[in-house]
Amino acid sequence: MNLHITKSKNAESFYICKSYVKANGCTTSTIVRKLGTLEQLLPEHGPTRNDVVAWAKNEVKTETEKYKKEKDAQTVLIPFHADRQLDYGKQALFRGGYLFLQSIYYQLQMNKICRKLKLKYKFKYDINAILSGLIYTRILEPCSKRSSYKAASGFLEKPSYGLHDVYRALDVLGAECDLIQPDVYKNSHFLGKRNDKILYYDCSNYYFETEQEDGIKKYGKSKEHRPNPVIQMGLFMDGDGIPLAFSLFPGNANEQTSLKPLEKKVLGDFGCQKFIYCSDAGLGSEAIREYNHMGERAYIVTQSIKKLKKEEKEWALNPQGFKRVSDGTPVDITTLPEDGKGLYYKEEPYTTKKLHQRLIITYSPKYALYQKSIRDKQIARAQKMLDSGNTKKNRKNPNDPARFIETMAVTKEGEAANIQHYLDETKIYEETRYDGLYAVCTDLLDDEVSDILKVGEGRWQIEECFRIMKTDFSARPVYLQDENRIRAHFLICFLALAIYRFLEKKLGCKYTCEELLETLKAINFAEIQEQGFIPLYKRETITDALHELCGFRTDYQFITKSKMRTIQKKSKRNE
Repeated sequence: MNLHITKSKNAESFYICKSYVKANGCTTSTIVRKLGTLEQLLPEHGPTRNDVVAWAKNEVKTETEKYKKEKDAQTVLIPFHADRQLDYGKQALFRGGYLFLQSIYYQLQMNKICRKLKLKYKFKYDINAILSGLIYTRILEPCSKRSSYKAASGFLEKPSYGLHDVYRALDVLGAECDLIQPDVYKNSHFLGKRNDKILYYDCSNYYFETEQEDGIKKYGKSKEHRPNPVIQMGLFMDGDGIPLAFSLFPGNANEQTSLKPLEKKVLGDFGCQKFIYCSDAGLGSEAIREYNHMGERAYIVTQSIKKLKKEEKEWALNPQGFKRVSDGTPVDITTLPEDGKGLYYKEEPYTTKKLHQRLIITYSPKYALYQKSIRDKQIARAQKMLDSGNTKKNRKNPNDPARFIETMAVTKEGEAANIQHYLDETKIYEETRYDGLYAVCTDLLDDEVSDILKVGEGRWQIEECFRIMKTDFSARPVYLQDENRIRAHFLICFLALAIYRFLEKKLGCKYTCEELLETLKAINFAEIQEQGFIPLYKRETITDALHELCGFRTDYQFITKSKMRTIQKKSKRNE
């Protein structure tokens, strides 16, 4: 639509016109609506000619939008023939859930990062298409790189590259892994402010589908208890549960040594200087605490009560001196009902050779009841072991029920020693003393206890990050052998997790991981006679939320091919 103005001897007239192509290929136009003459329009839309022109242009815009809506809403008649067979090799089903992931991918400006790589390495293949395809399939259909290439062929936008290009791209992505992460972090601010004043750190390991050690693939203590070489990953996560940075190190290395190299990169390359470091006791050694006591950093780490010195341990296990966290009221925790609610604490200064800290002990009746129920089941299993005569202990498992079984040598005059097994009530009682108790250490000497505990409670999110990568994104077992490609594999898993987490956050964290992933996987389309697509998924509240978030809609009864191309362009828009 456009504004057409004609002038004659006596009047100046305004029209809304539409251009179109005639059957002979010539372009012409037709009048859609006459707006009136300048003389007629001045009283209502004046007082000047410029005011009338501005009003007329706005009318053209309104008419154009109305025309587009009517065109999109038009009825499409497509003939079907009951006696016509399907064409050989014709794909009719297409996956579209990736469009919503693509929206986050482009808001992170991953395409610009890929452009920098292309300028640096001068390769000809489309690394942006390869990386995005590998990320989308890692979320929607996690599988090997070869199978990911096949899975991407089912998307509305087919791969513009070959399988050999995928493996070439892995070499580049692995080599540039440490340089890509800071760029992703900086670009992530386009999606909103990062909660990077609190950083959680943890480690996990991933096993390989091989029995041969090589490079950083080493035999170590596997989280899955498998007899395979493993590789370890250290992961930093921000206060909102969004991954920040990761590093890989050999499977047989001490996980505590992994922190400083990665944290130095976060301090330098990422520019994060002021934050609270939060971790579990395994990554909260004295040396790590000292390191995070420097500069503008602080720490909140879990403290093992059993590893405290005798005096501090006796104080921690003493049921006296607790207060309610919500209002500071003194409470005798021995008088609390077994099924009671609420959280209680006590604290005292805790000084080591180089650090002045706060030791905070919390008590939760709900947690105590949970621990008691677990132990009761373990005691019952230990009794069954005694009854059956099988009292072999698994020393590698701290939760082995056989830990409650003790042995005693019984001798009678003139007879050989006889070994008897029994339940050790003393050991059982000793464990009950720790029920419901939890301890943290911090160098935040002036902060409110409730704020410190709230930060500590957020550690569950980093455990969930590892669970999503391992279970939902099938990050293990790893089949790749070359170290660069192994790094690329974990970079893809890391980026997939970041994109998923951003999508989850933008949806207000209203949906579980299972709900969100199942919805994205179900968003499929059937192509109809090459005219357009019919959605094959159920419209629900979650699909409405996804469309509202990403600024396009795919839930119409029929989507023309041109409309689908417009949707694809909108999903690649940087906002």
